[in-house]
Formats: sequence, structure tokens, C-alpha cells
Amino acid sequence: MFSGIVEKMAQVLKIEQEQGNKHFTLRNPFDEALTIDQSIAHNGVCLTVVKYDADTKEYVVTAMQETLNRSNLGAVQVGDFVNLERSMLPGERLDGHIVQGHVDQTAVCVDVHETDGSWYYRFQYDSSKEMITRGYYCVDKGSVAINGVSLTVCEPDVQGDKGYISVCIIPYTYENTNFRYIQPGTIVNLEFDIIGKYVSRMLQLTSQGK
Repeated sequence: MFSGIVEKMAQVLKIEQEQGNKHFTLRNPFDEALTIDQSIAHNGVCLTVVKYDADTKEYVVTAMQETLNRSNLGAVQVGDFVNLERSMLPGERLDGHIVQGHVDQTAVCVDVHETDGSWYYRFQYDSSKEMITRGYYCVDKGSVAINGVSLTVCEPDVQGDKGYISVCIIPYTYENTNFRYIQPGTIVNLEFDIIGKYVSRMLQLTSQGK
């Protein structure tokens, strides 16, 4: 489990395709060594460390086809920077919100501009009545994880088969995450609030008399 508070960024050094899987090699930016089987969120996607070289500090994570289809990792190129967050420790403060590292879908940036020292981003994502009943939606002042960053939603809207959300990024987040590389047309990962998903599912079952 994660909190959506990005710790570091890492640059992708190498990508290897193996059947439907992709192996990503990155350099460990943390002071501590990583361990095999450790879980780290990459752009909000929980991936397992499968290799680690203590000398070069390079490590490898693998994304399967389902993950590549649902997230922007399939479009990541060598040289790109991804957001990293290690899993939470028991007893730590939950500074963001409950983030599972299970990306629901992608969204595209449709607008970005600076406003009074912060940055305003608007995103568009695919939506439908079925997706909304499954909890794939946002509410005003609710939480959403975008590329693994816990953010507060503003101006949520649904128009036809498209959903829209806006978020505001403070200078610290802009400088320390890959939001500084996001521009109109950039694809990002979305993870909707898990509490909203459970509530939506319970309401759906209740309406069906189950």
C-alpha cells in the first residue's frame, strides 16, 4: 500500500521486451539498497524489484501485458523519468490517501498553465455509466492518484463518454515529480479512490437486491 507521496524520480536506463512483458532497468535514487521482491510504485504502478546490482545501483522491474495496457508504462521510453514511492511502513503518517498501486486507466492532459506560482492541469479520460457504477469517477475535493501523486480533485465533470478532472500542483510537487514534464497530449496514469469504488460496488449490489 502507498500514500501517493512521491519520494524520488528515476530515469529509465533500459527497456527489454520478453513476449508480453517489459523489463525496465532504472538506477536506485534512494540512500538505502533495494531488495529483491520489494514493492515500489512507478508512476503509481506497484512493481516488484526482480534484480538489483549493488555496485551500479541499477535495478529491474517487470510489467506484464495487463499492466502495460492499463497504464502509461507501455509508452515509457528510455530516458523518461518516472515517479517512485516505496510501500508504506506500519505506523507511518498517511500524508496523502490510500493508494494501492493498481492503476485503473490512463488519462490525457488537455490543458496546463501556471497560475500565481502554481500549476493547473486538466485531464480527460474515457468514461461510461458502467465505469461510474464501478467507482471509476471523481468527486469535487475528493482524492485521485495521477502518476502516483496523491492529489485533490477540482472541477470534475462527465460529458458523454469522457470524464474530466482538474488538479493544482504546488511548486514543490512540480519540481520533484514528473509533473514538470507533463504537457497537453501527455498520457498519465489514474487510480481512483478505493473507498469510492467500494461504496459504488455496495450501492450496485444493494440496488440488485443482493
